[in-house]
Amino acid sequence: MNSTNATINKELHSGYEAEIRQFRIAFSCGCAYVGIGLILAGVGLDYGLYPHEQWRFAMARIVVSVMIFGIILLLKTSWGETKAHWLTLLWLILPQIMISWMIGVTEGATSLYSLGLHLAIYASGIALPFTIWQNIALGGCTFFLYAIACSMHPATYVLRGPFLFNSLLLLFAIAISAVCTYFNERTRFTLFQLKTEVAKQNIQLEKTNRNLAEIKGQMLQQEKMAAIGTLSAGLLHEVNNPVNFCLMAIDVAMEDPAAKSNTMLSECLTDAKEGMQRVQGIVSDLKTFAYRKPESESNEAMFLFEKAVDSAVRLTGHELKGVTITHDLPKDTLVRGDEAAIVGVLINLLSNAALAMRKKENEAPTIHIAATWEEKRLHVIVQDNGPGILPENLARVFEPFFTTRDVGQGLGLGLSISYSIIEQHGGTLSAESAVGEWTKMIFDLQRVE
Repeated sequence: MNSTNATINKELHSGYEAEIRQFRIAFSCGCAYVGIGLILAGVGLDYGLYPHEQWRFAMARIVVSVMIFGIILLLKTSWGETKAHWLTLLWLILPQIMISWMIGVTEGATSLYSLGLHLAIYASGIALPFTIWQNIALGGCTFFLYAIACSMHPATYVLRGPFLFNSLLLLFAIAISAVCTYFNERTRFTLFQLKTEVAKQNIQLEKTNRNLAEIKGQMLQQEKMAAIGTLSAGLLHEVNNPVNFCLMAIDVAMEDPAAKSNTMLSECLTDAKEGMQRVQGIVSDLKTFAYRKPESESNEAMFLFEKAVDSAVRLTGHELKGVTITHDLPKDTLVRGDEAAIVGVLINLLSNAALAMRKKENEAPTIHIAATWEEKRLHVIVQDNGPGILPENLARVFEPFFTTRDVGQGLGLGLSISYSIIEQHGGTLSAESAVGEWTKMIFDLQRVE
């Protein structure tokens, strides 16, 4: 548990450093420009306090400003980005060196320039996004430089008077700055944690919304299936009886000598009988398609895949007008699963293929259904010679509500639900395509041992 928490904290700190790096660089460059401005503006202080040193101090200010500008240019390079901590510390120390030198060549501990040393220290703790070690390093270097500058005037370099007073003020400034730095850094890290947590929650929320959309689509499809089931049950009851009566009447009529002697009448009766038998087959297919089994039962159920193909082709007969359907199925196609659900998958694949080929206006639209046994799974390929699927859409075809059809032509749920159905059967549904040539839909079903 402890090792896991340590790993999480390490990753969090890594992410924090990566995100704040550019912020630190931008802030460092901005403050460096301000620092250059203040250093150059300090010529007014030189004129007011030490006019006799004005030109020498002005040259020092120019040199330090040029050096800080050079560091700014370095910070904007790829090398400088990796060394931003050190470069920021360096440009802050440069004015401290300059001010300490000015203290040393003027009045030592009694020089008013000692107040200038506090500016960089307070800036590092309050304004700059410094780390605690950078702040302590800057404070330590500043105090060391001040002590050296004061040592150049032995008369004031004693543990009392101005030196002691200024030293204590400097140490107070370092302590205050360090505390501010610590809490500022802690606040920034806490904000980063909150931002990271919110981002994770948003990702989880998006995932939940996608799942809810898929569940909603599946529930909608289930309701449609239930409605079709109720309708087909009524149709089966209401249509089968009159169909049976008609078939019986046709059989009787066909045995009549008058019908046998009249060729045209005999052919008409034969056509009528075939039509009524087709009605029986359609109602039977509709019943098979509509009555979905519970998942627990579908795992134990078995059916002939070739029969499911025939039912799907008959039920999509209107959409497949003008489309050539070819089969290449093995002799044994007994698989395990819910026949109605697989019929639904095939209907969806055939309907999509027919619509795509109709858009392409193919002169010889063809759908080929092939299946082969591989490692106790029946691998099925439904291929059309339509316009294909664009590469940017191929990875999204199974997303809920994704569709390339015109508005009002579909909800974009068919392939998503089909994917879920095949997944429930222990298989996978995938798509392959060559734009302008063909599209393949591939899935597999379990063999009955």
